[in-house]
Amino acid sequence: MGQLAVRLRYLAGRARNLSPANLAEFTEQVKRVSKAPTPVIIADMLWCSVRYDMGFRDYAVWDIRLLKGRERATWMTHPKSFRITKMLNSAEARPLVEDKTRFYRDFADDIRREWLDLRTAGDHDVRAFLARHDTIIAKPSNGFGGGGIDRISAADITDVPAWRTDQVAKDQTLIEEVLPQHPDLAAVYPGSVNTVRLVTFLGKDGTFHVIAGVLRIGNGGVIDNFAGGGMFTMLDENGIALYPGVDKQSNVYETHPVTGVRIEGLKVPMYREAVAMTERLSRRLPQIPYMGWDIAITPDGPAVIEANHNSSVFQMKPTVSGVRTGLLARYRDATGLKL
Repeated sequence: MGQLAVRLRYLAGRARNLSPANLAEFTEQVKRVSKAPTPVIIADMLWCSVRYDMGFRDYAVWDIRLLKGRERATWMTHPKSFRITKMLNSAEARPLVEDKTRFYRDFADDIRREWLDLRTAGDHDVRAFLARHDTIIAKPSNGFGGGGIDRISAADITDVPAWRTDQVAKDQTLIEEVLPQHPDLAAVYPGSVNTVRLVTFLGKDGTFHVIAGVLRIGNGGVIDNFAGGGMFTMLDENGIALYPGVDKQSNVYETHPVTGVRIEGLKVPMYREAVAMTERLSRRLPQIPYMGWDIAITPDGPAVIEANHNSSVFQMKPTVSGVRTGLLARYRDATGLKL
């Protein structure tokens, strides 16, 4: 399937699932930085979706309303990311990373945590696991986007067989120990494991590209991504935060609201080791060259949380960074696609 066919199919799917509530939310975000009336904003969103292959959330989060046409054309978008996945990643290989139990088995040396599949473990094994860990993380074995993840106190589980049956019924079948995170990252926000997202590409010639480095930080929830109320900032090649944090609603955080730690200038410990890990693991999965890796930094080194077959796109808002161009050129250079 060619790029045009993939693009048209994607646009048709988005049009069918267009939510008036989401459209209103994005319009309100745009109004924070633009005085344009609602009809003008909506018309411009629709124009950009066709002209620049841009999602409505992309338009709102990246302050596209404020940019000139030649600047808008430099931004990577989620529809274009989807095209990379469809064009270059093997659909048949998708379960290698999205089936978490399989991924955990295949990459056991790099996840650095104990885990259990409630579908196959016996009650004795579950009791022993809970006895070893005061707090656990429970998640779907095929979940994505941080959905369906809970942090559970082992002391609250009094009837193991009944609890296990309930977990399986609601498809929250994977339990794992809570990873300790490096003290430098725990100081930023201790309520979740704050992870590094590395968007990478492995070329056919064996060249490994880090397209984007991102620090994701929790904010009141047990997970650090957008869906859980978290924020992100972009990292430079040395793992240093370039800007303040931004969340899903485009709120900007110079300092973390819980800990007061300043975000711009934060240095991710063992960042080079995390990059080296993702390169090594990418070479084990050449049939999925385009990947979004979520990496935790423990006191003993980086640990893989998960690998994403279709990575989200991260770029910083121009009103925060002062930079009015996006990262599309980096994606083009890495993939060789005319996006």
